[in-house]
Amino acid sequence: MSTSISVFAEIPEDLHDSLKTYLEKHPNWDLDRVFSAALSLFLLQNEGNFSAGGGGQRPCARVYLETLFRHQD
Repeated sequence: MSTSISVFAEIPEDLHDSLKTYLEKHPNWDLDRVFSAALSLFLLQNEGNFSAGGGGQRPCARVYLETLFRHQD
């Protein structure tokens, strides 16, 4: 079972506009899915920079792949 945690973040307006356009063109994606994919990819790419916190790449890779290949019900 997976636990979800809510995150509140302010983003630049240009990024918001681009995200809104992307979501309009890709109805099988939603805001939560985009942020999960983006954050897990960031952590995968930068894991070496903060490995002291533990966790490792495997959980990030799992979330990233599950997010990318999730099918609409």
